[in-house]
Amino acid sequence: MQLRSLAALLALALPAAAQSALHLVPMPREVVPKPDHALTSGVTVNCSSCDAEDSFAANDLQQTLAARGVPSGSGLRIVLQRLAQHPDASFTDAMKPEGYTIVSTPGTITLTGATASGVFYAAQTVKQMIEPAGEGQFVLHAANIRDYPAMRYRGLHDDLSRGPVDTLEFQKKLVRTLAAYKANLYSPYFEHTQQYASNPLPAPPGGSISAEDARELVAYARQYHVMVVPEQEAFGHLHHNLLYDEYQQLAETPHGAVLAPGQPGSLKVISQMFGELAQMYPAPFLHVGADETVDLGLGQTKAAVDAQGLGKVYLDFMQQIDTTLRPLNRRLLFWGDIAQDSPDLLKAMSPQFKRDTIAIGWQYNPNPAGFSKYLRPYADAGFETWVAPGINNWSRVYPNYNYGLQNIQQFTRDGQRAGSTGQLNTLWNDDGETLASNNWYGILFGAAAAWQQGESSIPQFEENYGQVFHGDITGKLNQAQLEIMAAHELLKTEFKVSDGSDLLFWSDPWAKDQQQNAAKLRPYLHELRLHAEKALDLIAQARAAAPAPATPTVYSPTNQFPSNPTTLRETDAIDAMELGARRLDFIGLKFQLADEITVAYARAQATAASSERKPHPSVSALLSEINSVNGRIQDIKDGYSLLRDLHAQLWLRTNRPYALRPVLEHYDYTVALWLSRMDKMRSVQRQWESTRTLPSAADAGIPQPPLGSTN
Repeated sequence: MQLRSLAALLALALPAAAQSALHLVPMPREVVPKPDHALTSGVTVNCSSCDAEDSFAANDLQQTLAARGVPSGSGLRIVLQRLAQHPDASFTDAMKPEGYTIVSTPGTITLTGATASGVFYAAQTVKQMIEPAGEGQFVLHAANIRDYPAMRYRGLHDDLSRGPVDTLEFQKKLVRTLAAYKANLYSPYFEHTQQYASNPLPAPPGGSISAEDARELVAYARQYHVMVVPEQEAFGHLHHNLLYDEYQQLAETPHGAVLAPGQPGSLKVISQMFGELAQMYPAPFLHVGADETVDLGLGQTKAAVDAQGLGKVYLDFMQQIDTTLRPLNRRLLFWGDIAQDSPDLLKAMSPQFKRDTIAIGWQYNPNPAGFSKYLRPYADAGFETWVAPGINNWSRVYPNYNYGLQNIQQFTRDGQRAGSTGQLNTLWNDDGETLASNNWYGILFGAAAAWQQGESSIPQFEENYGQVFHGDITGKLNQAQLEIMAAHELLKTEFKVSDGSDLLFWSDPWAKDQQQNAAKLRPYLHELRLHAEKALDLIAQARAAAPAPATPTVYSPTNQFPSNPTTLRETDAIDAMELGARRLDFIGLKFQLADEITVAYARAQATAASSERKPHPSVSALLSEINSVNGRIQDIKDGYSLLRDLHAQLWLRTNRPYALRPVLEHYDYTVALWLSRMDKMRSVQRQWESTRTLPSAADAGIPQPPLGSTN
C-alpha cells in the first residue's frame, strides 16, 4: 500500500499532461510538460560542430526513429549540442558528468550535455518521447527536462557460467539496451567460460568467450558509453576449473569449488587469468568475485581456519590477491558476503587495500527492514561500496518480479542512502535453462532505480514499461506482466513451497514425494491458470492491436514463434513472456489432468465391479478418457512437447547452442515418461477388452485419487 500511495503522490505532483503523455524509463528528475509536436512534416536531427561521439549519438537517434517509421523532414528539428558552446547557468556541477537538459520550443527540441555521455542520454530520452498517433502518424510529447544520475556506476551482471552463454550479437544487444536506459556498465560473469591462453583447459568448446570476441565487445560498448567489466571468480565458484587434475593441488577440497589460499600456485593462476583479462577489458575495474567460499576451512586450510578463524584466513588471501594484481592498476571489485561478518578485521585492513577495492553487498530478496547490514561493515571500515540486487530469474519458469522489483527498489534506495557509488543488478542462470529474453523487465527497472534518486516507483515503471520498451499503446503488455506476477504471488502466498519454480514444472505429480505438493496446490490450480491464461489473452490482444509491418518479418526454421508479425518492438521478449505464461498455465493443467486420470481409473474399477449391465460411462469410455486421441496422458505429453520446441526456438535467438541439449533432454525424458504411461495404459485397455478385468491402480502405475474426488 505504501508503494501505491507514493505513486499517487507523485502523480499529483506532475501536471496532468505529464501524467497522461510522458512514458519514460527512467523518469527524469525534473519534467515541465510543453505542447506536443505533431510530426506530420517529419523530423530532422541536427548536430553541427559535433565531434565523433556526438555524431554517433545523433546517428543512433536518427536510425532509431527511421526504424520506427518516423519520417524524415523539416517539421521538427532535434538539435544536439555541448554545454561548452552553449552555456547554461542552470546546468549544475552535479549534472556535468552525465546529465543533460532538453528544451522544447516551437519547431525545435534542443538537447544539451556537458559530456558526450550527457548528450547521448538526452537522445535516449527523446526516443521515448516520440510515440505513434494513428496510422503512419507520430507525436512528440514535448517537455523541458533536467536530469542526471543518482549513482555513478549503473550496471548489469550477466551470468555466463551456469548453462546459457550469450552470443556476441546478443551481448551487443544487451549493451545497446542498457545504454538506451542510461546504464553504463556491463559485467559478464565467468567461472570457466572465458578463454585463457595461459589456462586453456576449463573453457568449454562452443560455450566460452574468446579474446577476440571480448575485444570486439569492448570496442562496440565504448560507442554507447558502456564499460565492460569482467568478473572472473578468483577464490570460490571454481568447481569447473578444479575438476581437472592439473589443478587438484590448488583445490581446498578434492574437486571442490574453492582455491586453497595456502598454495602458491593459486596466486599464480589468478595472476595469469587476470593479466589476460586486463589486456582484453581495459575498464578501470576487474571483479574477482570471492563469494560463497563454502569449502574454505574444510580441506587444506582447516588448520589455519581452526587457529585463526575463517574471516582472518579469507581476508589474508584477499590481501594477497590485491597485492598480486596491483601492477595491473585496476580497482578490484569483490562480493561482500564473507567478510561482512568480520567488521573488526575489515577496519584493520591496510589503507592500500581499502583504496584498491570496492565491496559489493548482495542480497536478492525484498527486505522491508532494509539492507544496511550488507553495507555498514564496509562503510564503517572505510571501503567504497556498491549494491547488487537481483531480478529473481533463476530457477523460475518466468522471473518472479514481485521479489525482483521490490528487491531492486529497496536495496538501491538503501545503497544511495549509505553512499554506495554503484549498483550492479544481477541475473543468474542456476537451473541452466533460463531464457535471456525473459529478463528485460527487471533489467530496465534496475537501470531506472540506479539512475533515479531515492526510491524508484514500481507502479510508475509498471505503467510505463510496455509503451517505452515495446511500443504498446494499449497497456495490454503491462497488464500481462501483472497477471504473471499475480500467478507467482498466488503460489508464494497460498502454496508456500516453490513459487512457480522449475521444480513444479518438471515434477511428476504421481511421484510419492510430490503428493504433498499436489495436495497443497489443488485449491489454487484454477486461479493460477486463470492468471496465466489472462496473460496469454492480453499478449494476443496487444499483438492484434498493432498493425503488421509493411515488410513482414521472415522467420527461420528455428525462429517460428510467433506466426503473426506486428509493429510491436522487442518481440523476442513478448514471445518469452508468452512462453513463461504457458509454462505457468501448464503447471496447473498438469496437476489437474493427473488428478482426473486417477479419478477416471477409480471410476473404471468401480464400474467394472458393478452389476449394472450397461453402465454409462462404460469402462472402455473411462479408460479412453485416460488414454486415447484426446486422453489426459496425451494432453500432458503434448503439452511438454510443444513447450520444448518453443523453448528451443527462444534459446537459439540469444544463446549459443552450448548447454541447450540438457534442457531438451529434460523435456524428452519427461515426454518419454508419459509415453511409457500411455503404453502401460494400452496394456490395461487390452486386458479389459480380453478378460473384462482391470489391474489394481498400483499395478497400473496410477496413484489413488484425492479424497472425496470420486463421489
